[in-house]
Amino acid sequence: MATAADQRIYVVTHVDIMPTYTADGTRLIREFGADSRRDQGVVRFEVLQESSRPNHFTMVAVWADQAAFEKHLAADHTRSFRGKLQPLLGSPFDERLHRNAE
Repeated sequence: MATAADQRIYVVTHVDIMPTYTADGTRLIREFGADSRRDQGVVRFEVLQESSRPNHFTMVAVWADQAAFEKHLAADHTRSFRGKLQPLLGSPFDERLHRNAE
């Protein structure tokens, strides 16, 4: 029998900002994290900044289910964030979806 935890979607996103845009990228990513934490269906949303390379970030999100994640992708704040982030990127946006294997 499937449980609610079985439906969760875990999203790990790596974002590398060009070093000259670290300050702007940091502000943008922090705002996105705050906006995303207010989305319906979010279980957890963390923004991590690499200690030795402050222009490298990892966002770890847990969504209640695929539908919640898709609503997040379609949200105005997500589309706006991705548009503003694109010119600041030092490498391609790397987003990977996972399910609990246990």
